[in-house]
Amino acid sequence: MSADGMRASRDGGPPATAARELLDPFLERLPVTGASISVVADARRSTLAASDRTAARLEQLQFELGEGPHWQAVRSGRAVLVPDVNASGSGWPVFDAAASELEVGALFSIPMSVGAVVVGVVDLYRASPGILSTGDVLLARSLAVGLASEALQIAARVAAQEHPLDGALAPELRRVVHQATGMLLVQLDVTATEAFARLRAHAFATGAPLESIAQDVVARRLTLDEPPAGA
Repeated sequence: MSADGMRASRDGGPPATAARELLDPFLERLPVTGASISVVADARRSTLAASDRTAARLEQLQFELGEGPHWQAVRSGRAVLVPDVNASGSGWPVFDAAASELEVGALFSIPMSVGAVVVGVVDLYRASPGILSTGDVLLARSLAVGLASEALQIAARVAAQEHPLDGALAPELRRVVHQATGMLLVQLDVTATEAFARLRAHAFATGAPLESIAQDVVARRLTLDEPPAGA
């Protein structure tokens, strides 16, 4: 099927399927084990799809911890290549410790951009350490830029609640986290950045998923005016 035909097929299908299909060229044409794709808009980050549970967990860890190659790619607009996650000196000690418990040898974060604006990231991983060649990196960048607009369109469809994403391999937009952040910035009289940091710190201290903490805040089962016990 031609590229135009594939795009038309995705346009007519459910967003979860369309988002997952965006990952296929990376998995088919690059020496990687898994991949995920997320968009960044209005200071928010939303995962659209992950190829497997490890890719999904890597996304979740970076979202919850606020560090890792994903965030460096967002800030710099450049590909971030980590050929050996067990090598020291990455600058992300907490993420590195968490990632070392997964079957991951290498990580590559490829920014998606529209013009000069970074609108998302394609995160790739290998089960064993190894590099991407210069040609592989150029191909990954080309693929990422080529699908950026389509990824934004899929994210907009999901945000409009036409077809909410679900399932472990296609994490839904984390609206509950943004809602909880909004509640906390009012309750605690802090900035949005500080409110999100409070959520993330509580999740890390308790070992609970960030989304679970956010759900408790939104349901008013949890208040974060004090640090968690043992923190």
